[in-house]
Amino acid sequence: MTEEKPLVQLIQDHISSGLQDLPVFHTVAVKLQQLLSTRSFEIDDIIELIGEDQSLSSRVLKVANSSYYAGLTKIATIKDAIIRLGAQEIANMAMLASQFEFYQSSNETLNRMMQGLWSHSLACAVGAKWTARKAGYPGMASEAFMGGLLHDIGKLALLKVLDDILRNKETSAHISDQLICEIMGAMHEEVGYNLMKGWNFPDFYCDIANGHHKSNFDQSNILLVSVRLANLACSKLGRGVGPADPAIAIFSAPEAQFLGLKEIALAELEIVIEDADGITMS
Repeated sequence: MTEEKPLVQLIQDHISSGLQDLPVFHTVAVKLQQLLSTRSFEIDDIIELIGEDQSLSSRVLKVANSSYYAGLTKIATIKDAIIRLGAQEIANMAMLASQFEFYQSSNETLNRMMQGLWSHSLACAVGAKWTARKAGYPGMASEAFMGGLLHDIGKLALLKVLDDILRNKETSAHISDQLICEIMGAMHEEVGYNLMKGWNFPDFYCDIANGHHKSNFDQSNILLVSVRLANLACSKLGRGVGPADPAIAIFSAPEAQFLGLKEIALAELEIVIEDADGITMS
């Protein structure tokens, strides 16, 4: 009789055998981010890439016309969306529209965790974008949004691994919320970093995945600092997997001090995060 491996060992075995095979990214959405990072592209290149998946095209247009992005007139085509909102925003929409479908599981416990993680990722993205603009870095706002959306991608990867393990009945361990949170807390930064490196994401996104909880961090990295501050506000408000922690003092956080955001601005950030559901996915 084969002795059952400890759960953490099973997870590590799955990760080492095929981290890049986990269903956590849409190929076209990743290609768009890679294309924009080269800084040498035409509008037609973006239209052609998104056109590879008609379902994705329609979802991008739906997001573009959601209350979060919508202008006075409806956006009817991808080209219209690029002209009005810019290439980086459209690439972000493609990632946003495609990510939602990955945060689902047939396992009730894991599905609930994934839905909480999606809510957190979306709120952090909106908060990080607002923070970058408010702190005086509007040119970094789109990248801050994407950094916030993907900062916890390692947690999603770990939940997908757990999903596989449970589906294949590789463990008899009781999978509680506490156990899942402990595993994600201990492993998600490294897993997220390696995952994004493997998919050839720009380094600044990889650095965010790897450093959004570390006590020692580069305070000159505006994208990282913006995501960390939004992430902190999400934790305070309970936008995520765990309960709210109103004791968190955002004003005294080094991220807020470095960005020069006062109490009024931080109160606005909390409102922005609370209202982050204006982007329609379904």
